[in-house]
Amino acid sequence: MLTRLAGGRVIDPANGRDAVGDIWVRDGRIVATPDHASADQTLDVAGCIVMAGGIDIHTHVAGTNVNTARLLLPDLRAGSAAASVPVSQTIGRLYAAMGYTMVVEPAISPHVAPQAHLELSEIPIIDTAILTVLGNDDYLLRLMANKESSAAIADYAARVLAGSGAIGIKAINPGAAASFKANVRSFGLDDAVPNSDITSRAIINALQAATESLGLPHPLHLHCSNLGMPGNVETALATMEAAGDVRLHIAHLQFYAYGKDGPRGFSSGAARLAEAVNSRPNITADVGQVMFGQTVTVSSDVLRQFNARGQAHPRKSIIMDGDGNGGGIVPYRYRKTDFYNAVQWAAGLELFLLINDPWRLFFTTDHPNGAPFTAYPDLLALLMDRSLRAQHIETLPKDAMQVSTLASITREYSFADIAIMTRAAPARLLGLVDRGHLGPGARADIAVYRPQADLAAMFRDAALVLKDGVPVIRDGIPVAQPFGRAVAVRPGFDSAADRGLAAFYDSIYGVPHTAFDVPAADLLGRTQPFETVPCRT
Repeated sequence: MLTRLAGGRVIDPANGRDAVGDIWVRDGRIVATPDHASADQTLDVAGCIVMAGGIDIHTHVAGTNVNTARLLLPDLRAGSAAASVPVSQTIGRLYAAMGYTMVVEPAISPHVAPQAHLELSEIPIIDTAILTVLGNDDYLLRLMANKESSAAIADYAARVLAGSGAIGIKAINPGAAASFKANVRSFGLDDAVPNSDITSRAIINALQAATESLGLPHPLHLHCSNLGMPGNVETALATMEAAGDVRLHIAHLQFYAYGKDGPRGFSSGAARLAEAVNSRPNITADVGQVMFGQTVTVSSDVLRQFNARGQAHPRKSIIMDGDGNGGGIVPYRYRKTDFYNAVQWAAGLELFLLINDPWRLFFTTDHPNGAPFTAYPDLLALLMDRSLRAQHIETLPKDAMQVSTLASITREYSFADIAIMTRAAPARLLGLVDRGHLGPGARADIAVYRPQADLAAMFRDAALVLKDGVPVIRDGIPVAQPFGRAVAVRPGFDSAADRGLAAFYDSIYGVPHTAFDVPAADLLGRTQPFETVPCRT
């Protein structure tokens, strides 16, 4: 069937398009304007904004830590008002209503990847992907301790990626969780794992090298050390320096944007971080914006979560130690009246507004750590309307705003900036050539917004969303719930990696390493659940 979306303002930065025009769709793909054919179906989108479907590169919606958080705080789950609706369905509907058609769960241990993929496959409408977590796993640390070659480490990483069905590699405070098991309670970039000379810096560089050797589209996705600590801007700057000229993606950069200036020894260091990112084209980052309200922090940085449990609100938490990273669940309430929370809020917005290149900065709240993803429309409005920001600033502690540059920033995001940051740039970062744009050959994942004075309302309930050419949302309401697919890389590796892992698992666990592999087919009865993204050549 040939479908025409007629008369909308098409904003497609990947193809240099920002003009009123039509989009044509056939068999789930966008096609060039036909010479003489007439549409079987015309959708009138005149006066509306038309963008590609949104892509969230960093949101925690599946896996052990997320499930544990839901058990600890069932009233905070997405869509809690509709308790009879499965949480997976709610996630898909809420994302799709905002115009999103793909999300990436960025922190899945290889051993729980099958369960995570089962959960993700139950989320309707949107496509999914995972990042597999390395950096505290015993096998990698043994390879490094034995001075194995970079090729051997790359082969191991490739085997883990293949087994877990992942799109890339995540490292979370590398070396810290391994050190936590030896009763270490702080761990920095140049600290070594006990009984070894393996530093966090060395682990980062080894995983960077493996990522580049394998040609993974997504650079190493790094959660740095010293998250949330006063003065940790120095850690982030040192980590960028340690990366050299090699690609590196820093997750939730806002949580490393803290200086020690001011009478309370806590300030925004966002301006320094923004300057560093602006000067280093190999660095990409997502923000992890804080928004005020109740949430829960969910992280595989078990050391940090253990140290933060005293700040839990309400006063309950769970810390899990285990193979690799473990994890921690600590509920938290960000308050407008709290000096420190206000500085965090300001620091995130400073990063958004001071980092110049929207192709290298990504729109996240690190759901649910900084805020639930349902806060995205409110955050978009803050970026696009400086008067709205000023209104919020007036309600916050004055001393908090005095240790931030936010009040002096006049930049406002355009619709094109939003389309880059939430569509075109994520697709490019993940190597998805058929997403994030509206040119011929792209999947017909399309979001249509009806302009309103209330920008948050506009982005909260899209006027129309198509997934693979099928209308799935009308005026924020689901009208169809097809299932998407999981996206993964399949890099090659030497068979020696399999033999080494087989011997290791037999001696340590007594089970085959293949027991933790994600099945390539028949996932929840779906015959083709996976789509392969080619590696870079």
